Amino acid sequence: QVQLVESGGGLVQPGGSLRLSCAASGSIFSINAMGWYRQAPGKQRELVAAITSGGSTNYADSVKGRFTISRDNAKNAVYLQMNSLKPEDTAVYYCNAQVVTTDYYHRNYWGKGTLVTVSS
Repeated sequence: QVQLVESGGGLVQPGGSLRLSCAASGSIFSINAMGWYRQAPGKQRELVAAITSGGSTNYADSVKGRFTISRDNAKNAVYLQMNSLKPEDTAVYYCNAQVVTTDYYHRNYWGKGTLVTVSS
């Protein structure tokens, strides 16, 4: 069993910054890609940013230049630094990890989500 726990969400004013963290624990042999997704009310879940184990990154066009994803492989953790936040960034943010478990199964895991609200 693998658990992903997110932290760092909250209320921030437009133009402000937040840093999200996600730590994976449990029966982990290795982790391939990790990423952040978000889901706003009434909308589908969408990819925000992803990072491979080697450090290659991919961003949604809407966050390029404002958000930065990073990871610490030794800690099985991924981070999302969010700057210049806009009201349209308001959503529940979910951590995702493509895990190879200790019994060598490839499985996709999700955190429970952390709410980010951008409002004055």
